[in-house]
Parts: sequence; structure tokens; C-alpha cells
Amino acid sequence: GVGLIMLYPLIWLIGASFKTNSEIFANPGFIPSEPTLNGYIEGWKTSTPYTFARFFWNTFLIIFPKVLFTAISATMVAYGFARFEFPGKKILFASLIAILLLPNVVTRIPQYLLFRDIGWLDSFLPLWVPSALAGDAFFVFMLIQFLRAIPRDMEEAARVDGANSAQTLIFIVVPLLKPAIISVCLFQFMWTMNDFLGPLIYISSVENYPVSLALKLSIDTTEAFNWNQILAMSVLTLMPSLIVFFMAQKYFIEGISSGGVKG
Repeated sequence: GVGLIMLYPLIWLIGASFKTNSEIFANPGFIPSEPTLNGYIEGWKTSTPYTFARFFWNTFLIIFPKVLFTAISATMVAYGFARFEFPGKKILFASLIAILLLPNVVTRIPQYLLFRDIGWLDSFLPLWVPSALAGDAFFVFMLIQFLRAIPRDMEEAARVDGANSAQTLIFIVVPLLKPAIISVCLFQFMWTMNDFLGPLIYISSVENYPVSLALKLSIDTTEAFNWNQILAMSVLTLMPSLIVFFMAQKYFIEGISSGGVKG
């Protein structure tokens, strides 16, 4: 019953996307009396020279490199913290935790000024590069905890056989970390898909907008707008996250559960 209550807004959103604009306010139920695809057809066209296909492609151009860079950089940094001893390790790890506790809004202005001076505004680079440099401290910390739960026996055996650190990481550690890495990719995918503030700050050209900003274009505060089109595009925007989550659900649950079990 509680699950149904939590899912009802999503059910209503899907049902309302097939209603006319007037029926949305006249009929509080989620089943449309006269289903129509007009919201999807007109909403897909948008009020710009581009269709939603362009905005979905821009979203993919942001998400795919960001997820890939996050998985690679976070794994490498976590492996270094969990398996190696080096000067300043405790200070760097304390800095990592401090970054983890620091609200993102505090760093928005310094980051914007930095990327402006570099000349990266109105591009996807401000959204990619921090992930490529392990800028997401949460994922690094998460993978460190997973690595601490994995015995070192197989790694030590690989080193005895002549494997170097890179080979040990790629052929031994990464397969053992597969559920955790998939969890990292899933989190990053959903967070990036739902990110509104980042693209809003760094991207100014409509041709580079992701779907999160494209949805905002559908709302014109100066005149009445068609809610059925907005709801229809919202449903399409939610679908990639839902599909990816259910496809990776097995690995996601395995990764979360194995993180609290000592090997």
C-alpha cells in the first residue's frame, strides 16, 4: 500500500500525458477519458528549431563520457588509496572526506570563474573534466570501502606471477569490483540525467541543451502553456533512467549488499 502511494505520482504523470490540456485539470484521475498522443507529437517538436531528438543526443553526449570517466578515474584513485602507502596519504584522504562534506553550491562560483578563464563555457567540458579527474569524491570513497572488503590474496598471487600494479588492477581488482563499478555508473547516470543546475550554468546555446533544460523551454511564464506536452516529454525523459536502473538492478543490489560484507 505504501509502495502504491509512492508510485501514484508517476502513474498519474504517465496517464496525464495522454490527456488533453483541459482534461488534466478537469479529471483528477490518472485514466484519460479520451486518450490522445497529441502531447507527445507536439511536445516532441518543441518551440525551437530543434526536436527533442537533438536534446536527447546532447544528453547522451554529456552522460556517456561522464559515466565512463567517473568509472575509470574513481577506480584508479580508490585503488591507490586502498592498496598503496605514499607520503601525504592521510592528508589527501582527509581532503577527500572534506570535499565529500562540502556542499556543491559552495564551489559553483570558483568553478565557473575557472572554466570561464579557460574558455570552456558553452561546452560540455566543464561537465566532463571534473569526472575525468575523480572530482566526485563520493564515488572514490564508495569504491575505497569496497576495496577494503576484498582480500588481497589474489592480488599478491598476481604480483608473485610477475604482474605489475596496472595489470593487477585491470585483471584482478576490476572484475572483483564489477558490482561496485556498475553501482557507480548507475548513480552517475541518474544524477547526470537529473542534473539541471550544471548545464544551466555552463551551457547557454539552445543547440547544446540537454533534456533537463529543454523541458524548461516548454514552460513560458508569460502566457498559457500546454501541460500535456510538458508531461509527455517528462515521461520520455524519465524512461532512460528507469530502463537503465531495471537492467542493472541485479548488479546494483549485489554491489550495495556486498559493500557491507567483509571478505
